[in-house]
Amino acid sequence: MFWIICAGLVAITATAIAAPLLRRRDLGSQPAAAYDLRIYRDQLREVERDLERRLIEPAEAERLRAEIGRKVLTADRALQRETADRRTPGGRVAVAVLALILLGGAALYARIGAPNLPDQPIAKRIALAQQTYDNRPSQSEAEAAAPKRPPPETDAEYRRLIEQLRMAVANNPDDPQGQTLLAMHEQRLGNLLAAKQAQARLVALKGDQASAADHAQLAQLTIEAAGGLITRDAEAELARALTLDPRDGHARYLEGLLQIQNGRLDRAFPIWAGLLAESPDNAPWTATLREATPDLAWFAGQPDYTPPEPRRSLPGPDADAMAAAQDMTPQQREDMVQGMVKGLEERLATQGGAPEEWARLISALVVIGQKDHAQTILAEARTRFAATPEALAPIEAAAQQSGLQ
Repeated sequence: MFWIICAGLVAITATAIAAPLLRRRDLGSQPAAAYDLRIYRDQLREVERDLERRLIEPAEAERLRAEIGRKVLTADRALQRETADRRTPGGRVAVAVLALILLGGAALYARIGAPNLPDQPIAKRIALAQQTYDNRPSQSEAEAAAPKRPPPETDAEYRRLIEQLRMAVANNPDDPQGQTLLAMHEQRLGNLLAAKQAQARLVALKGDQASAADHAQLAQLTIEAAGGLITRDAEAELARALTLDPRDGHARYLEGLLQIQNGRLDRAFPIWAGLLAESPDNAPWTATLREATPDLAWFAGQPDYTPPEPRRSLPGPDADAMAAAQDMTPQQREDMVQGMVKGLEERLATQGGAPEEWARLISALVVIGQKDHAQTILAEARTRFAATPEALAPIEAAAQQSGLQ
């Protein structure tokens, strides 16, 4: 049926183009210019008759002859052009070119197209998606096939501190704080397997106290270690995260990504559309969702979908924290600020964030006296947002205001 429809459309189009080119006037009929010449000759004869009858003066007759003569010359040239147009073979040449184009298009499609591709009804596509889902490689296979990424550039002092952290965690593997820091910094250094192992150890140490965010982060590191593929191991961590907190944004984003990887865009759309509707515009996944959901909506049978308006919200202390800070000693207030800065840094390292949040972290580190560490964060932010120069603007502004440039 498909080929019949295509052949019919090509035939209709070719006929519509060729018909005007092949159309010819009836060679037995006279051109319009021939009728004009006959009329002008009759007018000349009438002028001569009127002159003989002395109905017009000789001067007037001469003027009329000159005027009619000019019209005769113009009509004669038009007659010659029409006659030449009738004899030209341009129409046939154009039709020949059209035929060559059609034949060339058919030959090109036969060479690089897929004329023998069978139909893919929705039931078959769903079955293929299920097959892809069932035949995913294991975590170990995916990790072995994952491309190796070059490590980011870091200064010697930072590398020395990480070595000390590794030794401390090796000597005290049951310290949750140590495993948290190790997972964060190993991920920052591109050591994804080590980061995944540290996060898995952290989740095991916490046991039933592990949060949805802990499981979602373990799923994220498991995916990154597998080269971006969501394996069964990562899916199991996502399921645990969503069981603990069905509204966890990180886990919901990865759940939608799982459906996309396995060809179920119709399932991914409601997950991502719901997440986008509830997320602030500076959430790390919002930019991706805002770009992808219109296409997902089309595949899900909802072409009229419109993404929600952006909702701006940067993290910061709430009203209760601000009120409590009024009664703190200077040392307690400083500890609170450092704790907030550390929490922001950990979240940006594990979940990412908007450029404005990176700018805030850089400024805050300088304020609390960690200028060298702020330089490290600035270098990381520049690397992370190198592909989007407009996103670097607030980061560079914060660096300049903080005296880092």
